Amino acid sequence: MNFFRRLFGFKKKKKEKPIVEDESVVEEEPVVEEEPVVEEEPVVEEEPVFEEEPVVEEEPVVEEETVIEEEPVVEEEPVVEEEPVVEEEPVVEEEPVVEEEPIVEEEPVVEEEPVVEEEPVLEEEPVLEEEPIVEEEPVLEEEPVVEEEPIVEEEPVLEEEPVVEEEPVLEEEPVVEEEPVVEEESNSKKKTSIFSNLFTKQKKESLNKGLKKTSTSFFSKISKVIIGKSKVDDDILDELEEILISSDVGVKTTLKIIDKIESRVAKDKYINTGELDSILKEEIMDVIDSSGDENQFNISENRPHVILIVGVNGVGKTTSIGKMANHYKSMGLKVVIGAADTFRAAAIEQLEIWANRVDVDLIKQEMGSDPASVAFDTLESAIKKDVDVVLIDTAGRLHNKTNLMNELGKIKRVLKKKASYAPNEVILVIDGSTGQNAFEQAKQFAKVTEITSLIVTKLDGTAKGGVVLGISDQFQIPIKFIGIGEGIEDLQIFDKKEFVDSFFKKS
Repeated sequence: MNFFRRLFGFKKKKKEKPIVEDESVVEEEPVVEEEPVVEEEPVVEEEPVFEEEPVVEEEPVVEEETVIEEEPVVEEEPVVEEEPVVEEEPVVEEEPVVEEEPIVEEEPVVEEEPVVEEEPVLEEEPVLEEEPIVEEEPVLEEEPVVEEEPIVEEEPVLEEEPVVEEEPVLEEEPVVEEEPVVEEESNSKKKTSIFSNLFTKQKKESLNKGLKKTSTSFFSKISKVIIGKSKVDDDILDELEEILISSDVGVKTTLKIIDKIESRVAKDKYINTGELDSILKEEIMDVIDSSGDENQFNISENRPHVILIVGVNGVGKTTSIGKMANHYKSMGLKVVIGAADTFRAAAIEQLEIWANRVDVDLIKQEMGSDPASVAFDTLESAIKKDVDVVLIDTAGRLHNKTNLMNELGKIKRVLKKKASYAPNEVILVIDGSTGQNAFEQAKQFAKVTEITSLIVTKLDGTAKGGVVLGISDQFQIPIKFIGIGEGIEDLQIFDKKEFVDSFFKKS
């Protein structure tokens, strides 16, 4: 029994002892409050950045601070005699003494680190005296360092110390200061690209505007056909065929497009009417993409590059020549114009106006002179003056006047006597607003002379822009320029993709 009593008595004593320990723990909680100083020690722990330096000697100081953490003495605290230390808690109230612990911040060892500062220079001091960093930041403008200060506040997490280790990157920031020079170069490149994109955008807007009547008419007709229907069927294809023909795409080209769409419908079994636009666009692009070769648009190595412009009266031939002169001059090329349309005084006067406007030379003779003679004089002058491009206007020939067509052959023969390669190009100008009549003009001129490319004018004033698709497909003659307005910049190089995009643009 005595044994059990002793045993139970021993347990009671143990229970009482924890109570005393709880009191001591509660009373020692102020010491725990002192632990924030230990939390401040992570600032010293930031010194791992200086681990490469003799900062290791400072670690003994940390070990002395661990003496404060030597709460094993608390295990010896079962001795109630230490409670007088609890009475000394007023001294804890004298935490100003604890405030003296900032003296730990004043650690002379830390002040001796300036010797270490010789390696990273002043950049390491900002780590110790973070507030001065804010003052130095205006000089360095290293706002990222300011952002790192909140990271320093999160320093209790030791994992952030690698962020402090990244501070060597801050040493590389002087290189970042050099980057603005690179940025200036990139900015200049951006400016160049911005202006080029702006010019392209302006051209695209002009093209959309010029083809607005055509696209509006085309899609208003298609909308009426597919309204209330969800599937592309034979009835819709029949209606689509009529729409393409009425848009002056041409019968042969229209049938080619419809046949391809029918094949896709038969293959896919079901095509939504909402897909009709995209399918039609793909097939038209495929048809027009197979026509001509844009490589011949390049200026030849043989100089001067001679271009003979032909076409009937009233198609905008003379105006197109003036705009072409502006186009080539804007490319940095030297241009001369030959007024070989000697049968019409207005043609010579009109070319004079354009030559003065664009600031290029004009070679002319009296009205009624031999057109072949004017062409010869123009080429001869161009060779002497080292001209890059020669544009020769010809009389507005009606395609049913055989004698006038023969005269065109004479001009070509005279040019070859002066330069065996001349002319480099023979461009036929046709009026897009005439629809099917433009097809007939192209046929007749192609019989008499080789046509290398086309200019289709007045597309802005008609809903028959589909003529471009038909002519390009049927004659396999590339379209070089299209006229979409009266402005000097409204004669644009024909871009197949952009044209089809604008053709299918819904207003």
